[in-house]
Amino acid sequence: MMHVVLTGASGLIGVALRRALHSDGHSVTTLVRRASDAQDERTWDPSHHTLDPAVLAGADAVVCLSGAGVGDHRWTDNYKQTIISSRVDSVTTVATAMAHAGGPQTLLSASAVGFYGDTGDRTVEEDVPAGDSFLARVCTQWEAAAQPARDAGIRVNTLRTGLVLSGDGGLLKRLKPIVSAGVAGKLGSGRQFMPWISLADEVAAIRFLLEHEVLGPVNLTGPQPVRNAEFIATLGKVLHRPTIVPTPGFALRIALGEFAVDVLTGQRAMPAALTRAGFSFQHTDLDSALRWALHR
Repeated sequence: MMHVVLTGASGLIGVALRRALHSDGHSVTTLVRRASDAQDERTWDPSHHTLDPAVLAGADAVVCLSGAGVGDHRWTDNYKQTIISSRVDSVTTVATAMAHAGGPQTLLSASAVGFYGDTGDRTVEEDVPAGDSFLARVCTQWEAAAQPARDAGIRVNTLRTGLVLSGDGGLLKRLKPIVSAGVAGKLGSGRQFMPWISLADEVAAIRFLLEHEVLGPVNLTGPQPVRNAEFIATLGKVLHRPTIVPTPGFALRIALGEFAVDVLTGQRAMPAALTRAGFSFQHTDLDSALRWALHR
């Protein structure tokens, strides 16, 4: 059994991962920014790069999932800096403490498929270089922040996660009421790819990477990315609602500002590293993933 240190434990993925690790019999220590009030919590302050390396003593791995939500607020200059610093400071703090502690020997650090920027119809695997959008630049800095751990010989996986499908939060929490009301449709042209993954497979993939010697970036996406128009239509089918009211690109730009650029573009990202390592997906197509997420 492993001892895992987890950051971002209160988020959608973190809550599910912590539950799954406990179910597997592993012990989990969560890092919190407030004063810790539980036996399995420890306090840290990533904004000041403060984490006592002794907190990591005896741990086998660290999973760092911290980061402010990219769609939670309009992208003002201040909030864009919050998006960057909440990620870079967290990973830098963890990676530096791991290097000073002489372990743990595995770091799984969150990232996103936004790393690739807009890839159009082109299929991308983990060896494709970064794009040039704001989120691509964020991901580049985010992944580079783990360098102290790499320099110390620690195995690092950067988890380039797609759109996580769960009825408990994330994208579906926002889309479900709109589609259920019958006022949804494709976004912009609808041709942009949406690299989705079910929450079940997201958590299973992280558990898999904790136990397998995979190196470098890993796309955490389902094996069949779909275009936005197909995604919305499939969601409507699952919810038994029409999806014939498109949202034009100019309306999204007015509503979302700069974030609309990333909504109207996408990545045809494939989980090549996971597939080569022998990972098996529970949900290989969008229909089954949506039905699991919304009807479980």
